[in-house]
Amino acid sequence: EVQFVESGGGSVQAGGSLRLSCAVSGFTFDGNGIGWFRQAPGKEREGVACISSFGGGTIYADFAKGRFSLTSDNAKRTVYLQMNNLNSEDTAVYYCAAIEGVVFDLKSFFYGMDYWGKGTLVTVSS
Repeated sequence: EVQFVESGGGSVQAGGSLRLSCAVSGFTFDGNGIGWFRQAPGKEREGVACISSFGGGTIYADFAKGRFSLTSDNAKRTVYLQMNNLNSEDTAVYYCAAIEGVVFDLKSFFYGMDYWGKGTLVTVSS
């Protein structure tokens, strides 16, 4: 059984930073994809970033480029999402997710996610 333990969410003022963590069990990082998506109040889910199993590169949504950084510690089976210069539009529940198999881009990750956690709430006040 794949399980996620997400943490690091909270309230922050605009311009601030948060670091989300996701400890994963029951899932092999090698050869598979892992990342984050979010859902803002009243909006559709959207992909944030993922680590591609095809070459190991990191892929970001346009809104995350230059502000968010996704890293992984395979030994700890943990992924991190460092979020800087947050704004009110980043307010959302952030979910850690995983996909079995090759991931070429964020779209294939987002629409092919096999597992995800319960999420952690990020609230940015202006």
